[in-house]
Amino acid sequence: MDVTSKGIEFIQKLDEFAGIKRKFIVRREDASTSEDYGKIPYERSIKELLRFGIINLDKPPGPTSHEVVAWIKKLLNLRRAGHGGTLEPL
Repeated sequence: MDVTSKGIEFIQKLDEFAGIKRKFIVRREDASTSEDYGKIPYERSIKELLRFGIINLDKPPGPTSHEVVAWIKKLLNLRRAGHGGTLEPL
């Protein structure tokens, strides 16, 4: 199965989980995408997920954003981590 077919299959599984029904139109059956330009998310190794992944976190009141990032780095044994925007609650 080529990357395009795997991508469509992945999106269809997400749609099924969300209860969405839609049809896909494939413009070219014989079109191929190089494996050098990415992978289907569920085919990524744990190492790749940690290196290129994002953690969606609902931070509770109390710890600062800096503390939470430090915890994540320690828990996952990461050299670098950061946050985008603010994690501070109202």
